[in-house]
Amino acid sequence: MNTIDPETIDPERLARAEDFMRRNARLIDRHRFAFHFRGGPATAITAALRPYENPDGGYGHGLEPDLRGEASQPVPAQHALEFLHEAGADGDPAVGRICGYLTSIARPDGGVPFVLTTVRDAPAAPWWQAPDDPPGHIVPTGTLAGQLYRIGASHPWLGRATDFCWAWLDEATEVPPYEIYAILAFLDHVPDRERAESAFERLRAPMLAHIDLDPEAEGDVHLPLDYAAAPDGFGRRLFDDGIIEAHLDALVKAQRDDGGWTVGFPFWTPQTEPEWRGFITVDRLRTLRAYGRLSA
Repeated sequence: MNTIDPETIDPERLARAEDFMRRNARLIDRHRFAFHFRGGPATAITAALRPYENPDGGYGHGLEPDLRGEASQPVPAQHALEFLHEAGADGDPAVGRICGYLTSIARPDGGVPFVLTTVRDAPAAPWWQAPDDPPGHIVPTGTLAGQLYRIGASHPWLGRATDFCWAWLDEATEVPPYEIYAILAFLDHVPDRERAESAFERLRAPMLAHIDLDPEAEGDVHLPLDYAAAPDGFGRRLFDDGIIEAHLDALVKAQRDDGGWTVGFPFWTPQTEPEWRGFITVDRLRTLRAYGRLSA
């Protein structure tokens, strides 16, 4: 029986991606690329992360490309934890400082806000809006808690955050796309596995309702591999093998002529385009490698 070889990233296409990164990406994402695909040092990632850190233990200065201000915000702390984990630096003292920062901004119920009012003091994408007294939100509380559980962290805030997340999940019926990321990150790593399984099964349909299964879909859409970036975890269990394979083929084909990948949401100022594209190019290549689609 004839079979069609799956689409892959070969050495020439990886070299094109490297050229794109060198021409366009932030230093931290260039070091991420070098570490994951060229044997570069992990310490270069952690060194490049340091200038984004503030004295309060949080992160700003554009680590989240759509937040251009200097002040610490909750979502950049999420990025910092992810970069530290990529670099194998889960024991870095910065993790404790991040926990201290999260404690300082947590609401009485344990959740941290999506964005703080200091967003008003600097340029930011128009969708980053904060009320006068921003409440705790599952985004990014769920992701932060999941990341800390993943690395085996122990901190008083984590218990409070976990209670907040369970309370939110118990009440959830509608699950918008960005909340799905936080839910899956939390459920993948929270210690109560029986409760995590139950929550996942209850929220499976509401999550799928906001994910576009068409591999050819374009624009500001949310696709299966956004949530199943690796072949393990709850995100992968949302989709059957045929859907994943079709989206892997589409992801390989989505590499642009300049060697990079892009995102579907709008760029509101010119600098965010190369920054987001550098960030997502590394992530897309890591996904393709995780599923065996990197032949380089």
